[in-house]
Amino acid sequence: MPAASADLSARLTLALSAAREAGELTLRYYRQSGLAVEKKADLSPVTVADRQAELLLRERIAAAFPQDAILGEEFPEKPGESGFRWILDPIDGTKSFVHGVPLYGTLVGVEFEKRSVVGVIGLPAMNELVYAAVGQGAWLVRGDGAPERAQVSKTAKLSEGMFCTTSVSTFEKRGRREAYERLRAASGLSRGWGDCYGYALVATGRCEAMVDPMMNVWDTAALQPILEEAGGTFTDWQGNPTIYAPEAVATNGLVQAEVLALLKDL
Repeated sequence: MPAASADLSARLTLALSAAREAGELTLRYYRQSGLAVEKKADLSPVTVADRQAELLLRERIAAAFPQDAILGEEFPEKPGESGFRWILDPIDGTKSFVHGVPLYGTLVGVEFEKRSVVGVIGLPAMNELVYAAVGQGAWLVRGDGAPERAQVSKTAKLSEGMFCTTSVSTFEKRGRREAYERLRAASGLSRGWGDCYGYALVATGRCEAMVDPMMNVWDTAALQPILEEAGGTFTDWQGNPTIYAPEAVATNGLVQAEVLALLKDL
């Protein structure tokens, strides 16, 4: 059974306010000299900003929706009973964050019975928010401005569009360097504007395709409803719409078949 619209709206409202608050917290550490960076078991970096931002998100969610489950990148999962599960990435793009690059974000996703239904991409250093709930459209807010409808581009050929990815090295780690070379050669422009920022670009019509070969569910949960409500697609490399694959493809829909064909048999 789909989630009720009122349930989605209530959770979207909280997701927006909590993402803003957590984003503001990260800005207190952003470009701070001497910020300690630790390595997790998978060798990815983590900072006090990651942990404090996730704790803030968890506190806000638990207070408003105590029956909802919570899964975050930095702390153990909290079980729930409502059918809703919040999936959090307090700083998506920690490597960018610790290098003082503003293309990092706070991701807040909500799934209901295994389907991602609410997503927020907060870009605190750029003062932008992109968000969506299923059936309610996708929206972009710049600064204190009014929400604008987020829509994918109408570019129909990859040769006339832009392809982004987070890092070429991740293609190499998965033995998929040829996939990157195919995409780069077929695209009118290719850039490494990565992590959630690249997906926000697709959802707002500023990029035609974003492809990553290494993803986790806290990287993807917020993205799927945003891309789909903006008129685009969010899938795995085989074209299946899911947040549970170890890779991701986001497109404006018009170039999806072309992108998937370039990834085939790799």
